[in-house]
Amino acid sequence: MYGIRSTTGRPAAGRRPKGFSAFACIWSSQLVSILTSGMSGFALTIWMYEQTKSATAMAAVQVFYVVPFLVMSFFAGPMIDRYNRKLMMALSDICAAIGTAAIFVAFLAGRPEIWMIYAAASLLGIGNSFQWPAFSATISLMVPKEQLGRVNGMMSLMEAGPSVFAPILAGALLPVMGITGILAMDIATFFLAVGTLLFVDVPSPARSADGARASGNIFKEAAWGFRYIFDRPSLLSLQLLFLAGNLFSGIGTNIVAPMILARTGADSVALGGVQTAFAIGGVAGGLIISAWGGFKHRSLGIAVGWVVQGLATCAFGLGSTFWVWAAFAALTSLASPLINASNQAIWQSKVPPDMQGRVFSARRLIAWIANPITPLIAGPLADYVLEPAMRDPVSGLSRLLGPAFGTGPGTGMGVIIAASGLLVVLSAAIAWSFRAVRDVESILPDHEVAVAAPAAAQGPAVNPAVDAGTVAAAPAMASTAP
Repeated sequence: MYGIRSTTGRPAAGRRPKGFSAFACIWSSQLVSILTSGMSGFALTIWMYEQTKSATAMAAVQVFYVVPFLVMSFFAGPMIDRYNRKLMMALSDICAAIGTAAIFVAFLAGRPEIWMIYAAASLLGIGNSFQWPAFSATISLMVPKEQLGRVNGMMSLMEAGPSVFAPILAGALLPVMGITGILAMDIATFFLAVGTLLFVDVPSPARSADGARASGNIFKEAAWGFRYIFDRPSLLSLQLLFLAGNLFSGIGTNIVAPMILARTGADSVALGGVQTAFAIGGVAGGLIISAWGGFKHRSLGIAVGWVVQGLATCAFGLGSTFWVWAAFAALTSLASPLINASNQAIWQSKVPPDMQGRVFSARRLIAWIANPITPLIAGPLADYVLEPAMRDPVSGLSRLLGPAFGTGPGTGMGVIIAASGLLVVLSAAIAWSFRAVRDVESILPDHEVAVAAPAAAQGPAVNPAVDAGTVAAAPAMASTAP
């Protein structure tokens, strides 16, 4: 259903960009689309706050996004492996375009409603459950495995870059174009993104032995994505490392804003500056990985990245001035592209392309388990335990930690952030102590080898003689690109 038609009636595939050129076209169009979507989100956030003055109403947007995302992620994986991957990638833009267009029409008619924002967030959650696993699964078909680290650095740049420029551009254009003008730009870029997918050549994956065994109804295929991970202790160990990292770093991340506001007397300029530093660090990290490609030993890149991020998070919690926070915020984000690009390259090399949709959806679903948990841990821990203890100059905790963190508002949250960073470092160190993580690239064969020798892939583990010895270690740690 996609593709330019030749005069003979067959797709003129030779005229369309292929390989890295096709990836670059899709990446560029998505970068523009994400940028304008960020501008729309910024403008709608301002409008929603003006209408409701309610943090709860605004936080509900995330709930309306996450719940459909999690539910649909279970089914998205097998659908990506079953159907045209161009269509699967386009679903995200189509869903977002429908929601944005409805809001645009409502603003034109002068009758926007809060529930429309919630409905659009739900549509975006459904669409995004397809976007990341479909695009990630397609990358390994477009570029050679030697370039996966560099290409995934570009993916990190695509995620981080718009967060720097979208608020700036939206703030500058909102007084000139109004919210309808920004929404119109956003809608136009959806057509650009979908049109680019129509134009480029996206290859279909060859059928693997594992893929053939996993075929069946959609529930069986979805469950196979989880089974594939749990049957391979090395991949499971990586997954557990990322789950632990996401959990501990998320606890600290959730209280960064209130800590800064508490320690600066509600200085919004300081908070905005630190948020910008986070974004700039992510962009710089993406640029570095795009040019460098990361460590040749990719599991080392994961471990080093987590350790750097954890130590920077700990230093951030210890800080008490804007420049200290900004410096370590940038360093924290700088490490993220190294972690994610290295991890993605491993999974894209090891998982057969015709199974990457369901396996990557399972990874994403597992990773997001930590998202609703971290605020429930961080908020009460700060409000009812650490903040009161650190504000009391005679308490044992404030006397023990006061020389390092100080006392008063925000210091209890600083303790939590620093502790979360140390737990991230500890998680990485424990994971690295297991051969399942250190040697994942040699323990598991690349998917080309598995396809070329299907007899070796018939068991539940690709290399049971080597990998089975690490089963006991597997449940200790975690993995998954965010």
